[in-house]
Amino acid sequence: MRTFEYAIIDELGIHARPAGMLVKEVKKFDSKITLSAKGKTMDAGKLMMIMGMGIKQGDVVTVSAEGEDEDTAIAAIEKFFKENL
Repeated sequence: MRTFEYAIIDELGIHARPAGMLVKEVKKFDSKITLSAKGKTMDAGKLMMIMGMGIKQGDVVTVSAEGEDEDTAIAAIEKFFKENL
């Protein structure tokens, strides 16, 4: 399993548009990818679950990937976070 932590810098947090983009990115991989924040862990491939977490600017999220393409997945998701959130 591979993980990384990221502090959200987007002033709106993880809102609808970037959450939808994140789900599309996650679906490219076979690994199970989860998003953890505020004591909750959710499947990063489920838009409504991500939106329900209410992640705001300054919140620290932990992203985990486990599976055959976890190295590629975690690198791509980390790049997505840095470019979009």
